[in-house]
Amino acid sequence: MYDIERYLNIRSAGGASLGPDGQLSFLLDTTGSGQVWRLDDPRNWPRQLTHGDEPVGFASWSPTRSELVFGRDRGGNERTQLFRLAGDGSEVVPLTETPDAKHRFGGWSHDGERIAFASNRRDEAVFDVYVQGREGGDAELVMEGDGWWSVAGWSPDDAKLALVEAGSNFDQDVYTLDLETGERTHLTPHDGDVRYVGVEWGPEGGLYCCTDEGEDTLYLVRIDAETGETETVVAGGEWNVDGAAIDDETGRVVYSRNVEGYTELTIGTLEEGDIADESAVDLPEGVAGGVSFGPDAERFAVTATAADDNTNVYLVDREGEAERWTLADTAGIPRESFVSPELVRYESFDGREIPAFLTLPEGEGPFPVVVNIHGGPESQYRPSFSPVTQYLVSAGYAVLAPNVRGSTGYGKAYTHLDDVEKRMDSVADIDAAAGWLADHPKVDADRVVAMGGSYGGFMTLAALTEYPERWAAGVDIVGIANFVTFLENTGEWRRELREAEYGSLAEDREFLESISPINKIENIRAPLLVLHGANDPRVPVGEAEQIAERASEHVPVEKLVFEDEGHGFSKLENRVEAYRTVVDFLNEHV
Repeated sequence: MYDIERYLNIRSAGGASLGPDGQLSFLLDTTGSGQVWRLDDPRNWPRQLTHGDEPVGFASWSPTRSELVFGRDRGGNERTQLFRLAGDGSEVVPLTETPDAKHRFGGWSHDGERIAFASNRRDEAVFDVYVQGREGGDAELVMEGDGWWSVAGWSPDDAKLALVEAGSNFDQDVYTLDLETGERTHLTPHDGDVRYVGVEWGPEGGLYCCTDEGEDTLYLVRIDAETGETETVVAGGEWNVDGAAIDDETGRVVYSRNVEGYTELTIGTLEEGDIADESAVDLPEGVAGGVSFGPDAERFAVTATAADDNTNVYLVDREGEAERWTLADTAGIPRESFVSPELVRYESFDGREIPAFLTLPEGEGPFPVVVNIHGGPESQYRPSFSPVTQYLVSAGYAVLAPNVRGSTGYGKAYTHLDDVEKRMDSVADIDAAAGWLADHPKVDADRVVAMGGSYGGFMTLAALTEYPERWAAGVDIVGIANFVTFLENTGEWRRELREAEYGSLAEDREFLESISPINKIENIRAPLLVLHGANDPRVPVGEAEQIAERASEHVPVEKLVFEDEGHGFSKLENRVEAYRTVVDFLNEHV
């Protein structure tokens, strides 16, 4: 058996981008944090283009030159700055140099002379839209925003930008912005919450995106950029069409369908509002995304991962045949030792079936089990590679990863089942998971652990305080302890979006207090481990400090705060310390 540090040294290659000459860049964490690497031939040793301790968030090739734009924050503060990088790594030029502001990249112009981005430079609570030359210098403010705006890309003639305004994670609007006149055209007026996600320009100047307007699941539509009229290109049905990438010169398209958490990719060509010559893409059964087209769209790069296969970059040809280009290392751990989960369903308090992924060790058991609760809540546990899960299973723990009500991937109605006053119904789904596990012949009902990050941290704390008899231990990673202090202290730019999901401080304060675990901490019975980053702009570190202080009056508590991390742990040495602490904690108490 290998120790946790060995598993955390399993590498990940993703975030692929193809350059104007077909060169491939991607993010690889061989040095301990994700940096930009370049590869010109499959399965060769790549060249490292960026260096440093801080991880790179993305990198995107210029369409005309051997250069990229990449983004990087400092210490996990999410105030991303943009840089221009020479294609051989020889030069890095700062472009934004406004360290107190966030910068959200919106793409290169087709001539490679300009970039667009959204930033909260003017007002921390709102995002404006800027255009800037590739050489840097002063950025031009092309639109003042009044909320959460992002740039979805340049029109084929570079005359317009596609913009998305988010009212919440499940309510967006699509606009175009004429860069010469400043005129903004609203293309998607609607009532209620409607999603418009993954906006892309088509070769004819139309816009393509996934929406759930009038339906329970997402489907792919074309939006006329002048009139806003929409037509369906790919129907949704039982499962979401959750993304599409379009080459706006050739009309080549790759769209994905999320089927029970697994990605099904299809490639084809846009023809008169339809997709012709469709082919399934041959990738490992798991999760895939991040499509980047090469020259003339003859092939595209995509990141793929599976529960039993670490993350790597593949190049796919026009027929859908995939070739793995990167060789992200498994730290000497045999690939055949990695384990895939079983997709299961269990019944909750109201008879609803809750989907979950159960991974069991070899043997008859009974095994201790970790209930791994995803964040979000607008998220979904999907069968991607997790070195922590693989370690736990190798160490004799079962792992159950439920997609409780409120999770994405199962339709709009399911996602809204935990909104505001229904919040605790999703916690009841975690209790039902523990009850189902107690009846499982391979699980030890006395050794059930709740563990989760971010919103999953809240769910962990809520499970421990609402159903204290169920749990042998809890692990709270960057979690919410008090919804009131969380909303008061989270980044100003995201407060309105979070209030749309959880409830507002102005109207729902009493309710938010009533569901906050900190106010029921006297119920806790299980030992608790609390992990956090000091620079977390989403869930400020005060959440960890208050829950650790109050819980320690009742149960054994360990707290570990990383001074150079934000909402999670991006640096290898910190991940090793964090999860070694988790392992030691579980070994002691479980």
